[in-house]
Amino acid sequence: MAFVGLVVSEFSSGKSIKRGSLTRTGNAHVRRFLVEAAQHYRHRPTLSAALRERQDGVSQEVTAIAWKAQQRLCKRLTYLLEQNKPRNKAIAAVARELAGFVWALGQVSQPLAT
Repeated sequence: MAFVGLVVSEFSSGKSIKRGSLTRTGNAHVRRFLVEAAQHYRHRPTLSAALRERQDGVSQEVTAIAWKAQQRLCKRLTYLLEQNKPRNKAIAAVARELAGFVWALGQVSQPLAT
């Protein structure tokens, strides 16, 4: 999350802690991709026929993480917007969480297709 700049900046001294905007360090292209992907979580997650076809040959562990991410991020975005959080902040929060799920998928070892 910090690698792509989706963490909050912090200014602290002693007992004083002040949090600022996103750091926006790291790869801007990846950050933009994650933010754009996070905007699609306003739609309810479904498993279409095309998605089922694309998932053929993918391990169950990876598809389980992906499905869990879809459900959680959709609920998270809906909740934040219902709490009257600014839309851009809510989407950035979901993009940060999406970066965590992408990292989790990278930790799952899967043989390369030949």
